[in-house]
Amino acid sequence: MVPQWQTGIVKQMEQVTPNTRRYWVELPEVDSFPFKAGQFVTLDLPIHEQRNKRWRSYSIASMPDGSNVIELLIVHVEGGLASKYIFNDIKVGSTFTLRGPQGIFVLPERMEKDIYMICTGTGIAPFRSMLRYINYHQVPHRQLHLLFGTRTREDLLYHDEMKELERMMPNFTYHATLSREEWDGNTGYVHAIYEKLAVDKQPAMFLLCGWRAMIDEAKDRIVKMGYDKKDVHIEIYG
Repeated sequence: MVPQWQTGIVKQMEQVTPNTRRYWVELPEVDSFPFKAGQFVTLDLPIHEQRNKRWRSYSIASMPDGSNVIELLIVHVEGGLASKYIFNDIKVGSTFTLRGPQGIFVLPERMEKDIYMICTGTGIAPFRSMLRYINYHQVPHRQLHLLFGTRTREDLLYHDEMKELERMMPNFTYHATLSREEWDGNTGYVHAIYEKLAVDKQPAMFLLCGWRAMIDEAKDRIVKMGYDKKDVHIEIYG
């Protein structure tokens, strides 16, 4: 059953990198907005006459907490009609027309394998929801790895929060890597990290979220490592 459209009110905004913002959206038509960590909502934006060309989907970055407020993480895409509208015209108090939750990019019911969450840019959003959910509910799990690739330190999203989760959560490791800047952490792309971590071919699930180029390359590399295509689950942005 397709969720119904409803109105969301922007209650808070925060600029977190030069081109990325967090938006907290309240859904006043419901007391609670239930969803599974990893799912998304679709916005109907006034950017085109054709309805399907007005729709943009964004992963929910907050965890399911029983409230009617969700957090969206949105990047300004050069030349993008949707992000131009959102960044220029949406203020605190503005409204979105949205529907959801939607999507099957969610955690398995039983986490009996190691899980590699591999992302670039705002692809970290669904994983932030998943990790906060796992930590809050003390969900049993094996090894969890979050691999987050971006260009520079100023592009790191939820960095301090992920470091804190790493300290709090057993068997969780956060691997951030920068492709355009030297620092005291990993440099280069995410691919070298999971290839090193999974070299012993332990049973694992790979969750990929981000731009298509990263996902296509990761899928190819993971299969060449000896994993089955069924071990790879994807959510493509753009």
